[in-house]
Amino acid sequence: MKAVIFDMDGVLIDSEPLWKIAEIEGFGRVGLDLTHTDCEETVGLRIDEVVKMWHNKVGWEGRSLQEVEEDIVAVLIREIKAQGRALDGVYESLEAIQSKGLKIGLATSSANRILEVVLDKLEIAGFFHSVHSAENESHGKPHPAVFLSAAQKLDIHPTDCLVIEDSLNGVIAAKAARMKVVAVPEKSHQYDERLKLADLIIPSLNHLDLEGLQKFWND
Repeated sequence: MKAVIFDMDGVLIDSEPLWKIAEIEGFGRVGLDLTHTDCEETVGLRIDEVVKMWHNKVGWEGRSLQEVEEDIVAVLIREIKAQGRALDGVYESLEAIQSKGLKIGLATSSANRILEVVLDKLEIAGFFHSVHSAENESHGKPHPAVFLSAAQKLDIHPTDCLVIEDSLNGVIAAKAARMKVVAVPEKSHQYDERLKLADLIIPSLNHLDLEGLQKFWND
């Protein structure tokens, strides 16, 4: 293990409830009455893919897909600035990884402007050797592109990277990139049996054992 790559939403920041607020409000402006369960179906996807999916399913008039996307992102940024908070163990795990001399990356489905707001709100930008958004990729998660690009930015081979994810789409993407994966399920996904695809599941970053995880490479 030479690098640890973090997902952002639901791993570093408790933003999944904020995404639900943003999607319900944003889609509500074009007549969609989404529930929290509806929003949970698309966790880990890029917001442009979420908007396209719902437009293909139900359609609407009056606002373009890009305008709906911008509405949702604006609400999300508003909510992050107002009530965004780090999840349990974030600062401790970042400090522990840093103390081991490992490189630290970030690979997120969220747009760069959201990424920047989160890093500023949590005051954690200094921990990361590189950050990368799937906004810059032709495909978002569960495609592995965002993780492969993150590894390339770190100058670390994918098989030497550990990914920390909360969603099934993220776990699939990391495994497809040939990386080891620790799943830290967001509350609404903690009982998803499919997350067993990850190499390890832990309840929070407070349970991240770096020395124990090294066995994945030593075995």
